[in-house]
Amino acid sequence: MSTSPLHVIVIGGGTGGLCLAQGLKRAGVGVAVHERDRTRSDGLQGYGVGIDADGKRALRACLSPELYDTFVATCAKRPVYFNQYTEQLSQLFSSGPEIFKEPPDFDELDLYESVSRMTLRQVLLTGLEDVVHFEKRYTHYEQRPDGKVTAFFDDGTSATGDVLVAADGSNSKVRGQYLPQAKLLDAGLTGITGKTLLTDETRTLLPRRILDGVTMLQGPKGFMCIIHVMQFPWDTDGEPKDGIGRTEAELISQWPGLLHDNSRDYIMWGFAAADHRLPADTMQRKGGEAQQLVRQLTADWHPNLRRLFALGDPNSCFPLKIRTSEPVEQWQTTNVTLIGDAIHTMTPGRGVGANTALRDAALLCKNLVAAQEGRTGLLDAIRDYETKMVAYGFEAVAKSRRNMDGHSAAHKDGVTGSLVRGLMRTSMRAMNQMTFVKRKMAMSEAEFRGAGRQKED
Repeated sequence: MSTSPLHVIVIGGGTGGLCLAQGLKRAGVGVAVHERDRTRSDGLQGYGVGIDADGKRALRACLSPELYDTFVATCAKRPVYFNQYTEQLSQLFSSGPEIFKEPPDFDELDLYESVSRMTLRQVLLTGLEDVVHFEKRYTHYEQRPDGKVTAFFDDGTSATGDVLVAADGSNSKVRGQYLPQAKLLDAGLTGITGKTLLTDETRTLLPRRILDGVTMLQGPKGFMCIIHVMQFPWDTDGEPKDGIGRTEAELISQWPGLLHDNSRDYIMWGFAAADHRLPADTMQRKGGEAQQLVRQLTADWHPNLRRLFALGDPNSCFPLKIRTSEPVEQWQTTNVTLIGDAIHTMTPGRGVGANTALRDAALLCKNLVAAQEGRTGLLDAIRDYETKMVAYGFEAVAKSRRNMDGHSAAHKDGVTGSLVRGLMRTSMRAMNQMTFVKRKMAMSEAEFRGAGRQKED
C-alpha cells in the first residue's frame, strides 16, 4: 500500500460531484471537476430539494465547518407538515409535530431541510474555484498501461489521474462506455415543473398546512402534483431578513455564493401524469407551452390551484421524462467508478435522489482518503464503496419506483383505475384518523432517510 498522492478526475459538477470534490480537497487529495456548464450560474437549478439525515451527514463530513454552517444558514424554512390532498384541496392525510407526545430524540443532523438546488450548487462551488473547470464536455476515457486513466473533452484537451469518477447524471457518457449493460427504464410518467413567486396573493391560495409543508396532490386519472413552498432567510435584494439569527445573517451577508444565486421565495410545483394521458409532443413543450398544458389538464381542479399555475413564471416551466435505473449486478472494480444518477437514477417518488448522491460522495471520499494514506489499497477502497453503494442505492431506486410508476393500476382507465384511486383515498383518510399509524410511518420514513444512524457508512 502506497502513500503517494492521488489525483481524482470528476466528470460532472452536480450535487454529488461537487460534494466529493469538497471532501477530497479538504483532505489533501488532488481533484479536478470537469463541468459542461459555461459558468457556475448556468442551468435551471432553482427548484427545491429536501436534504435529509443522510444528506446532512454527508455534507458535514465533506465540507469545512464554516461552509457547512453556511449551508445550514442558507436553507429555506424547514417544512413542518407532510401532506396528501385532493385536487379540490380536500385533506386526505397530514402529519406534523402534533403526532408525538414528546418530540423524537433526534440529533440536529436528523432534521429535514429544504434548500434551493441553485443555492446548494453555489454552496458546493464555494472554495472550489481552482478545482472546477467549466465548459468541459466529456467525450470518452482511456485506461492506460501505467494504471492511470485519461479523460478526453470535445475541445481537444484531456486530463489524466489515478481515478475517474462519473458524476455526470442520468445520461452519463462515462456509464455508457464503462457499464453499457446498465440501462435506464421508462417509468411511464412525464412531469412538468414550474415555480410561482410567493407573494401576498399567492400565499392566500393555499391552506396553512400546505404553506408550511411538502404536499402531494392526488388528482383524477392518476394525475399528481407536488407542492413545496420555499422561503429563504434573505429578501429580494439579497439582504438577510429581519428575525433571523445574527450568526446566520453574518454568514449570508459574507457568503460570495449569494452573488450567483437567483433564489427568492417561491412555490415549487411539479405536475406528473402517465404518458398515455399526455400529448405525444409533451417533451417538446417548453416555457409557456408547458405551463399551458398543465392548465389544460387541471381545468377541473380547485380554482386556487388553477390560479397558482396561471401565476407561474413561464420561463421556469419545463417537462421532464421520469426514468429509473435497472439494477445491475456488481461489476469488476477498476479505477473508474460512478456516483449519484450516473449509476442509480431514481424517480422523485421518495425524494432521496440528491441525498443518495451525497451519501455516495461522502463514502467514496472517505475510502479514497484511506487509500491515499496507505490504510487500504486503491482498488480495495473503490470496491468497498461500490459494494455498499450498490446495496443502498438500488434499494432506494426500487422504493422510489413503487411510489411513481406510470404503468401501475392507479393510472389505468375504466373501473380498475377508478377503484384503485378510490381505495387509495379511502385508506389515506382512514390513516389520517389514527395517530399511532402516523407516528409509525413518520419514524419509518425518518429511519429510511438516515435518522438515528450511529456511525457513518
